[in-house]
Amino acid sequence: MLLAAGRGERMRPLTNDVPKPLLTVGGKPLIVHLVEALVAEGFREFVINHAWHGTMIEQRLGDGREFGATIAYSAEGGQALETGGGIRHALDLLGSDPFVAVNADIWTDFPFSNLPDALETLAHLVLVDNPAHHPEGDFTLAGTRVGDGEDHRLTFSGIGVYRPELFAELSEGCFPLAPILFECCREGRLSGMHYTGEWWDVGTPERLALLDKRLRKDPD
Repeated sequence: MLLAAGRGERMRPLTNDVPKPLLTVGGKPLIVHLVEALVAEGFREFVINHAWHGTMIEQRLGDGREFGATIAYSAEGGQALETGGGIRHALDLLGSDPFVAVNADIWTDFPFSNLPDALETLAHLVLVDNPAHHPEGDFTLAGTRVGDGEDHRLTFSGIGVYRPELFAELSEGCFPLAPILFECCREGRLSGMHYTGEWWDVGTPERLALLDKRLRKDPD
């Protein structure tokens, strides 16, 4: 699942007339970079949620055939349901097996095929070194066990694998993912891995411009 329903407030005015995942870096939209990277790693079935200018995402990606994939859409209307609510709303499209969910406003060279096929926990997160704009981090990591201590924290990358039952008992509505993950963490039911390669959270026009410059210099 690609989480593509955010309004992109910090990216305004760039997102006034286009959804954030369609902002272009290195000659193509952010979400196209992700779809192509995932397909190259063996993923073929996608669910994409959308809200703000969501039909533009459907028009650009279509049914996925262009990428050698199939794409289903979870439309949220004019009001985005946030990350947790967006996943809950799309459960019927996601099936009964663990699924990968990725924020559609990141760029990374993470090898998605390294994600686990089976989970002993309720969720498995990819954590990265803390970027300058988020120095406090989110979680700790000891081996594959994710914790919420204060020392040596890492940042959640927006890439995770989830069991559907993590969301199935929740009521539909608008709610974030983070409190659900912290609750899982406190119960000892959250695993993870540390990725030290390239990862960009494209949250501001400045970071978008820096990533665009980086990709145009080194398109590979």
